[in-house]
Amino acid sequence: MFLAKTIASEHKDLIHDVSFDFHGRRMATCSSDHTVKVWDLDENEQWQCTASWKSHSGSVWRVTWAHPEFGQVLATCSFDRTAAVWEELSSEAGATGRTGAKSSNTWIKKAGLVDSRTSVTDIRFAPKHLGLQLATCSAEGTVRIYEAVDVMNLSTWPVQHEFNCNLCLSCLSWNPSRMHPPMIAVGSDNSDNSAGGKVIIYECNDAARRWEKVETIFKVTEPVHDVRFAPNLGRSYHLLAVAAKDLTILSLKNIKKDGNPNSGGVSKFETRQVGCFDDHESVVWRVSWNITGTILASSGDDGCVRLWKANYLDNWKCFNVLKPDSNASEAERASMQAGASMSTTPTSSALRAVPPAGTMNLKRTSGWPFMNIKEDQGKMFY
Repeated sequence: MFLAKTIASEHKDLIHDVSFDFHGRRMATCSSDHTVKVWDLDENEQWQCTASWKSHSGSVWRVTWAHPEFGQVLATCSFDRTAAVWEELSSEAGATGRTGAKSSNTWIKKAGLVDSRTSVTDIRFAPKHLGLQLATCSAEGTVRIYEAVDVMNLSTWPVQHEFNCNLCLSCLSWNPSRMHPPMIAVGSDNSDNSAGGKVIIYECNDAARRWEKVETIFKVTEPVHDVRFAPNLGRSYHLLAVAAKDLTILSLKNIKKDGNPNSGGVSKFETRQVGCFDDHESVVWRVSWNITGTILASSGDDGCVRLWKANYLDNWKCFNVLKPDSNASEAERASMQAGASMSTTPTSSALRAVPPAGTMNLKRTSGWPFMNIKEDQGKMFY
């Protein structure tokens, strides 16, 4: 049993990303209206907008939280070719925000990362055990890894590593495993299926002091919108979820000859596809694991969130479907049905479905159906 909550987000355009903090009590959203909003769960279990500000001069693609050990820190990336680091600091007690909610803190821009020459498409903080590091990927195909010089002063983020993947990139994910050298998976939304594999795995080679490509996933040739490593709690292999035309789950097992993944050099993996599902019957936009890496959630243009779990035979199956209109009002249902009745292959922007004005459903973390990123890129102003 689940409960759907609809929130009046006050975003004026498409919401591209929703991110929860480590404890799940705070939430950040970003949109094509150039703004980021922070939400807090109050004592009545209701989400209240406690901060809202213009963060970029273009569509904001992603927002992500740092581990709370480093404070209340957010990072954002945008079509305006920049990424930014934001920190929540104490302000005048009792200050009132735009929404009327009491807020004693304010979000300050600590650093702007301006190295990219094209749209910065994804941004992720590294796992806590690697320190305060931040990885970005861009449409030009470059991955950059930044590190805070002083975790008490977040104004300086020099580039520690930079490498080109020779593909336009759309998403990235850190491997959270402590038992393996730092590893990043990147995905490409290149529409040319003849370009080969759209998911590439990189590993940090401490001996050579650089990141090296260790695997290309040729099983995925469709444009990739999201990738996510599963938390590894004692498994002898890694799990990677890929959101593309279908949902794909991959297993990567280290087969290095000496059997010691930390002995230097790069790893070699045996890659196996443990599942490929088209249950969404549409594009899959986001994937997310639970904290133990045993349950996977995926969202797509069918307007549903699907939950996946493996049985004792390691066969992955969908065990629950969350439909956003299950508890919606009659007006919301009519709006959703109107959007669902439209063609899934629109020929013009006039045919694109429009979300209910000023609303946001928590179970839908992807863009609204028929979201066209290339059309949306025009919503940038200087």
